[in-house]
Amino acid sequence: MNPYVKKVKPLENYCLMLWFENVEQKIFDLKPYLNKGIFNQLKNNSLFASVRVVAGSVEWANEINLSYDTLYLEGISTRALVSKCVRVKIKG
Repeated sequence: MNPYVKKVKPLENYCLMLWFENVEQKIFDLKPYLNKGIFNQLKNNSLFASVRVVAGSVEWANEINLSYDTLYLEGISTRALVSKCVRVKIKG
């Protein structure tokens, strides 16, 4: 079983910063979902910014939600991002 989301923060460019119960932090890119069904409504910046944690997953108005499994499995670890940036800096 994957960990539940403890905290969420909307970021620019339709990304979410996520904090999980196991202390991991991940960034989830919502852009691939924005042209699919009900997620199309999240192109509205006000609605996108209203994201909140409900029962370990994230939720918006109009019954739009994403499961903690999807967020955890498809999210990118912030440690991986930092590591990638450091490698690029060293190589450059």
